[in-house]
Amino acid sequence: MKEEVAATIEKIRPFLQRDGGDIELIDVSEDDNIVKVRLQGACQGCPGAQMTLKLGVERTLREEVNPNITVVSA
Repeated sequence: MKEEVAATIEKIRPFLQRDGGDIELIDVSEDDNIVKVRLQGACQGCPGAQMTLKLGVERTLREEVNPNITVVSA
């Protein structure tokens, strides 16, 4: 599953980079379906970062990789 998550994050990355940010995959726990990422650049201190994680990254990973992903955390 980690490879699928990484590939999907590569699809998401250009959208974040357009706004001066980026995302790095830290870990994928297949036991409890938790994905850990690190937001970088403009995304680090952005007030909308939580919304980006939930509505952007988490939703895309659930749709494209695994609907059982419980959470994406930074």
